[in-house]
Amino acid sequence: MNGKGVVISIHIAPTGAAPMKSVAEVRALAGKGLEGDRYFNKLGTYSNQPGSGRDITLIEVEAVEALQRDYQIELDAALFRRNIVTRAVPLNHLVGQEFQVGDAILRGTRLCEPCSHMEKLTRKGVMRGLIHRGGLRAEIVSGGTIRAGDTVVVRSLD
Repeated sequence: MNGKGVVISIHIAPTGAAPMKSVAEVRALAGKGLEGDRYFNKLGTYSNQPGSGRDITLIEVEAVEALQRDYQIELDAALFRRNIVTRAVPLNHLVGQEFQVGDAILRGTRLCEPCSHMEKLTRKGVMRGLIHRGGLRAEIVSGGTIRAGDTVVVRSLD
């Protein structure tokens, strides 16, 4: 990744079907998630599924813009149900990599492909438009505060 990316916005929801709420900052706790978010509270749609790496999700604003351009689907970034919206961060390349977002250190665990739950809460066509552009799931390695406007910096490249 050349240069630094930036956090555009932050979103949390208290439960799986609750609307995402935009916040200016959030506290990230290692192995837990974002304070006040559905997965932190084990109330997310996929909280009961085995496996880790669901502490936090990210999506590129460029993917949101591509959905608008290529599929004429215009939605607020919060409706994509990802916690962090970034700019100039190639999220697909961060699987297995550590990166810093604000004060927190994250490790990309896997791509966050779109699901039928998201499409049910938004509109038809969203899943198709976000295949391989749906963002990234990550674990929080070291907690800290994340704020809108914070930089995103890759720490390791394997």
